[in-house]
Amino acid sequence: MHTAAPEGLTFRDAVDSDVDALVALIESAYRGDSSRAGWTTEADILQGQRTDPEGVLAVVESPDSRLLTVEREGAVVACCQLEHRGTYAYFGMFAVSPALQGAGLGKVIIAEAEQLARATWGVTEMHMTVISVREDLIAWYERRGYRRTGEMTPFPYGDERFGVPQRADLQFELLVKPLA
Repeated sequence: MHTAAPEGLTFRDAVDSDVDALVALIESAYRGDSSRAGWTTEADILQGQRTDPEGVLAVVESPDSRLLTVEREGAVVACCQLEHRGTYAYFGMFAVSPALQGAGLGKVIIAEAEQLARATWGVTEMHMTVISVREDLIAWYERRGYRRTGEMTPFPYGDERFGVPQRADLQFELLVKPLA
């Protein structure tokens, strides 16, 4: 499925051959010095990897998920995971190329993801989890209609597939948005 969108963006579901490019995109948006070019970096709170090819491939191949891949002029510039979970969809693995952050692409992409989740699965809510100390990121989602629930889940300390924490107070907070 290819969908043309504003900003010269094209949305499509990821395929197996996209995995390496998507891993590189996600890593560039969240880890290491390259991530510092954008505002979504987690480099100060987490080191190590953000994801790996096996994790991305599992999302691509899952029958309940789609990994929405966003291209501009043939280059992968963003992605996000949508997973069907009954009455709601889970939104995750959201990454925008650091060089393009702050230009309004995120707003366009999340709106498209919400519309696709409603249209595809008939869900009434979008859920996501965000590291609770990421106040700037949570505020961005709040401006898009997501609300903090105060419901926390522990960070997987000791599982380096999710990174190497640089502080001891990391946890995930559930954010929820009703989809009209």
